[in-house]
Amino acid sequence: MKSKVFSNAQDALFDIKSGSTIMSGGFGLCGIPENSIHALAKMNINDLTVISNNIGNSGRGLVEILIQDKISKAICSYVGGNPDLEKRMMNKEIEVELVPQGTFSERIRAAGMGIRAFYTPTGYGTLVAEGKEVKDFDRPCILETALEADFAIIKAQKGDSFGNLWFKETARNFSPLMAMAAKTAIVEVEELVEYGEIEPENIHLPGIFVQRIYQGQNYANDIEFLKTNES
Repeated sequence: MKSKVFSNAQDALFDIKSGSTIMSGGFGLCGIPENSIHALAKMNINDLTVISNNIGNSGRGLVEILIQDKISKAICSYVGGNPDLEKRMMNKEIEVELVPQGTFSERIRAAGMGIRAFYTPTGYGTLVAEGKEVKDFDRPCILETALEADFAIIKAQKGDSFGNLWFKETARNFSPLMAMAAKTAIVEVEELVEYGEIEPENIHLPGIFVQRIYQGQNYANDIEFLKTNES
């Protein structure tokens, strides 16, 4: 079997090209694939469609490629705390598809499960429902289609050479679903171990869904703080 292990982000992302659709894991700045994002910033590509919860935050994460105008369309569920994205939205410099967060995760999960579409009451009677089929069950529901991607870039705390992954707490977020929904899942890990070192009961995502894996480095692991004045 061909090895899934790559030396670094640049090698692992070698075939991402202009026009690609990329899913990127992370919630806020938690669990984002830092090394892969840095590698994308160095690549001569553009016209990307990026599917991620918030397309970066506070000037970090996916904002690195957003401000390089490499993203032509963003499919996300949250734009707050991201003035760079807000500015581009207001100036109509980028196409943004806002998706309710539950629908967002279910559209990704559906793709991984081979489900082409599903009905949900979420968004009925709002702008979200415009142009979508409506069907009445116990209440009106709108038809939502699965979200697929050419690539998924995600981060795990630990992974083995076959691609079995263990995520640390809430850093798991959308990442396992994205790996299942993409044609090629590229994973960076803080700790790369030999096959068999992760106990089967601790595997959060089986390696069958992972095509490439590499050891990340120099993690900032940025998190957001709410500062309050103590009286």
